Amino acid sequence: MVWAENILRGLLNKLVTRGSLELELYNGARWVFGDGSGKRVVVRVADRKVAGELIKDPEVRFGELYMDGRLDVVEGTLYDLLELLLQHGTAMRSFTGRKLFLMARKFRSLLFGRNTLLRSRRNVVHHYDLNAAFYELFLDTDRQYSCAYFAAPEMTLEEAQRAKCRHLAAKLLIDPGMSVLDIGSGWGGLGLYLAEVGEARSVKGVTLSDEQLAVARRRAADKGFDHVKFELQDYRNTRGTFDRIISVGMFEHVGRQNYDTYFQKAADLLAEDGVFMLHTIGHTSTPGPTNGWITKYIFPGGYLPALSEVATAVEKAGLMMADVEILRHHYADTLREWRARFMARRDKALALYDERFCRMWECYLAMCEAAFRFLDVVVYQFQLTHRNDVVPITRDYIAQREATLFAREKALGEPTAARSWRSTATVISGGQ
Repeated sequence: MVWAENILRGLLNKLVTRGSLELELYNGARWVFGDGSGKRVVVRVADRKVAGELIKDPEVRFGELYMDGRLDVVEGTLYDLLELLLQHGTAMRSFTGRKLFLMARKFRSLLFGRNTLLRSRRNVVHHYDLNAAFYELFLDTDRQYSCAYFAAPEMTLEEAQRAKCRHLAAKLLIDPGMSVLDIGSGWGGLGLYLAEVGEARSVKGVTLSDEQLAVARRRAADKGFDHVKFELQDYRNTRGTFDRIISVGMFEHVGRQNYDTYFQKAADLLAEDGVFMLHTIGHTSTPGPTNGWITKYIFPGGYLPALSEVATAVEKAGLMMADVEILRHHYADTLREWRARFMARRDKALALYDERFCRMWECYLAMCEAAFRFLDVVVYQFQLTHRNDVVPITRDYIAQREATLFAREKALGEPTAARSWRSTATVISGGQ
């Protein structure tokens, strides 16, 4: 496999031009890359086959080799390694000959990528129906599993997640007495916020996760919120008319082939003078397949849209974009906090699962943080309406409404939902 090692060495010479990277090979050889500046990162390669596997499919095999311990970071962290490898941003793709892999994955997604009702349910169960105590290890107390909004750099994760709810509610133009549909309602935090702080008359949340449903229902019951209902239901089977619709961190699971269906369904459910807020991960480059390792191990059926793909589907559904906001490093900062919390409590994760699972999650959190920090991955917040007279014509209302919502939060005190999450998770997971 000398040829593969020569190719790998050449690629690393191009990728790591700053910093200090050292590879310890299985045969005792040591390769050094970079200009020697900054923190030293040392990676150990366990066997002669590693180089060939990385060359054949770096996007998938890098994560797999790390999961199996055949590629290990022995000085520094996995994130430090990714920072060195991605320091050239999206330009690094030209170094790795990625086009062939993308073409193959695009063809495969066209053949097998449609998320049917059954496949969508199976995909959600794969990721979200893990032991309830597992997510407690690294999420905030309100169990928000999506990009936080760091309105100020000194915010804690809890504060930034609450700011995310406030920011979305302000752009949703939520008013007392309105009906709300939350597509992909997760563990219920946002729906409860809209009911309690937003003073919605009714909130319906739909999810495909049994674990999420159990937690969300218990939280609503603990608060005595009879007007908040959570259902195990696919968005395609939802009926009714709603003043407001919101969907956070769910669109990534819809699948490119279902975009027209998704937006047409939203248009049918949204009142004529309604507002739909869609918060989703996407990317700023042209359409293409999502990272192969992520879709294989973390989010099967997942797909990150380009802006053009969303805009086209919105147009077909007869909706209009009233506002688009792009959050750039907010998710990188969120993932930094999740990764730090996960690593600090890794022993508890290991008690729930095995070493390979823990290494997989280390890789997932580090890879995603690096992608938001150095590549073209962002979060889009789309504000959609049927008409152009529903939303104010300047954006001043967002800050004004955020101030009103913040005042309500202060008047209510710390939300019961946030305080009660940990005890709820313990009951459901069977913990002590």
